[in-house]
Amino acid sequence: MSDVATRVRGVLDGLGLEAEALDDLAGALLWRIGRADEGPVTVRVGFATSASAFAELPRLRNATEEELAAAIDADELRVEWVGPRGR
Repeated sequence: MSDVATRVRGVLDGLGLEAEALDDLAGALLWRIGRADEGPVTVRVGFATSASAFAELPRLRNATEEELAAAIDADELRVEWVGPRGR
């Protein structure tokens, strides 16, 4: 596992999200990682049925692995759920 993947797993654990649960849902999820303008590195995740909601949000420019690692180290990674939450 790469250093960034290990760090992302740590962030997920800190949020109470089990990586295995996300692995199980992977086929049903959409996600984007990047920055809106000069904002923080943002991870947007939601069900594939929410694709239209993703399109309505400001576009994220790609974030590099270095930017992602720096955001995790600085505790500045933003995680956003897009669309309705599951039951």
